[in-house]
Amino acid sequence: MSDMITAELVDLDLSADTKEAAARALAERMVALGRVTDLDGFLADVAAREAQMPTGLDGGIGIPHCRSEHVTEPTLAFGRSAAGIDFGAADGPADLVFLIAAPAGADDAHLTILSSLARQLMNAEFTGALRSVGDAGAAAALIRGEEAGSSGSSGSSEPASSGSSDSEGSEDSVAAPAAASAGAATGTTASAGDRPFRVVAVTSCPTGIAHTYMAAESLENAGRDAGVEVVVETQGSAGFTRLDPAVIAAADGVIFAHDVPVREKDRFAGKPTVDTGVKAAINRPADLIAEVRDKAERGEVTAAVSGDTPVERAGGPGDGYGTKLRTWLMSGVSYMVPFVAAGGLLIALGFAIGGYEINEAPSVMDHFVWTRADSWGALLFQIGGVAFGFLVPVLAGYIAYGMADRPGLVPGFVGGAISLTVNAGFLGGLAAGLIAGGVVIAIQKVRIPAALRGIMPVVVIPLISAAVVGFLMFVVIGKPIAEAQQGMTDWLNGLTGTNAVLLGALLGLMMTFDLGGPVNKVAYTFATAGIAVASPSDSAMKIMAAVMAAGMVPPLAMALATTVRGKLFDRTERENGKAAWVLGASFISEGAIPFAAADPLRVIPASMAGGAVTGALSMAFGATLRAPHGGVFVVPLIGNPFLYLVAIAAGVCVTAALVIALKGLRGPAPAATGAGGDASVPSAGTKQPVAA
Repeated sequence: MSDMITAELVDLDLSADTKEAAARALAERMVALGRVTDLDGFLADVAAREAQMPTGLDGGIGIPHCRSEHVTEPTLAFGRSAAGIDFGAADGPADLVFLIAAPAGADDAHLTILSSLARQLMNAEFTGALRSVGDAGAAAALIRGEEAGSSGSSGSSEPASSGSSDSEGSEDSVAAPAAASAGAATGTTASAGDRPFRVVAVTSCPTGIAHTYMAAESLENAGRDAGVEVVVETQGSAGFTRLDPAVIAAADGVIFAHDVPVREKDRFAGKPTVDTGVKAAINRPADLIAEVRDKAERGEVTAAVSGDTPVERAGGPGDGYGTKLRTWLMSGVSYMVPFVAAGGLLIALGFAIGGYEINEAPSVMDHFVWTRADSWGALLFQIGGVAFGFLVPVLAGYIAYGMADRPGLVPGFVGGAISLTVNAGFLGGLAAGLIAGGVVIAIQKVRIPAALRGIMPVVVIPLISAAVVGFLMFVVIGKPIAEAQQGMTDWLNGLTGTNAVLLGALLGLMMTFDLGGPVNKVAYTFATAGIAVASPSDSAMKIMAAVMAAGMVPPLAMALATTVRGKLFDRTERENGKAAWVLGASFISEGAIPFAAADPLRVIPASMAGGAVTGALSMAFGATLRAPHGGVFVVPLIGNPFLYLVAIAAGVCVTAALVIALKGLRGPAPAATGAGGDASVPSAGTKQPVAA
């Protein structure tokens, strides 16, 4: 096995003036050695990781890194810049740049070496030696740890010191080293007669290579300085070794420093908790330790739950209210969508098999004939109706869950069910979820006796919060919301002619603006809420049709454009174009994300133009749709299907023509594409798992 870094991978006179240029210069060295097979694809993956969070660290360090299928073996390149390069660190540009490249399936041994480097970066002697070394070979040897004494001891003892090494064994293994290190991590400043304050921490970042281990080292060092026992569980790329349950039980507080969900988070329930981003643990570990200590002294407890869910909670304390609100609402919508898809398709199939009178059929429990098509249609319709009955409670429940974790589920679901009872509908569900989450958060801030902490998450919080939310929904806000919901329904039913066409254009613009992002989800949720009833109005079904048609336009248009003028797109985009045919036909707007990430200023406006045309034409043609998903596969269930397909084709042609025209002004595709993401789109690059 070759060395992870050699002299050929070191540039002591890095002349790049931007982080993109620096990544390219170092990546070209990897390509020359056969460590990277596709320079542009790899740089796109680096940019996608950078778009999630800047990789600059205090102290003049930049660590761009990613996992990519274009990497043949774990590789590290090092560059030293005299002028400094901005990697987004708070204290200014970086003069030490480490480009870390890991294969999509990197082995544990190499990941351990990478984590060791991350810990060494917290050692001032190590970074000082790198700034003064004059030979590329000596720099590579120093990074490999072959020059003991220059880098301190952190490079050789990284995993054992905190019980935080990645586990190669069973997922059920217990971190014995972590238990042993509980005493070793004790600061010498604690008085002999006093039991030191004990903290357990979990660190994780999207790639699980660098920030994860740097945060762990930083917390441990700050703990030693403060006389606090700190034991860290690093949840890295290759898995993780669980902290000993005895260590967790003995801890006085918990620190979660993470940018991806914490795995098995419920192990830490019932303890004072600080929940923040991984960079906070690197830059201000002493503040986090002081914060969790203060919470413990005030008796403040957070009911933690497992983070193995499709939706993360709201971001760190620095996020604005708008960001948190969007995260909470998307949590509810994300859990609601599968119910919408399943229930809506079942109802649509019921109509297709049993006819449009099937909604008046008696219960299949009393009248079901195995040989009659209308009985089967009624069965599908009634199953779909039951699934639709969960929409509002699930929406409310998981909005509350996004705000307050598992204790928010009970009041959220109760509030959502009451919203249906009082006819407050979708708007009532939104309000119920937000109220439930707020009530639970308020209860969690109350200082309580230690004896009651164990029953708070499962008894006290659900009881009090459900009662409060139920009172508010039944007595205070339920009726006004129900009246507002009815007013909106009446307004939609009254839309005709020009107003309906304008609404279709607006919905088309929203569906194509961020390709599956928050704005797209608002339009989609608005449409599905209208058909989530037993007998939706004609206007609601027209809106659903317009929304689905517009959402199909961007990927289909990109597929068409790559077919007609392939020279304007690079090889990766042409390959993505083939997949976009299927994704677009299936109503998966995200199929256009790779194109938007690589060229947002051309692709997004063109997509919005085509989406607006399709949405307006669909409304003008009077196309209707009862199913909330399915793309071309539910065309038989669409009212005016031929004109509906004409509307989609028109929008696809408009978008494809605009993209070709705009890219034609630029000329053939440049050799480097995708190296820079754009924050306005939901994702960057074409390999969705690489930054996970």
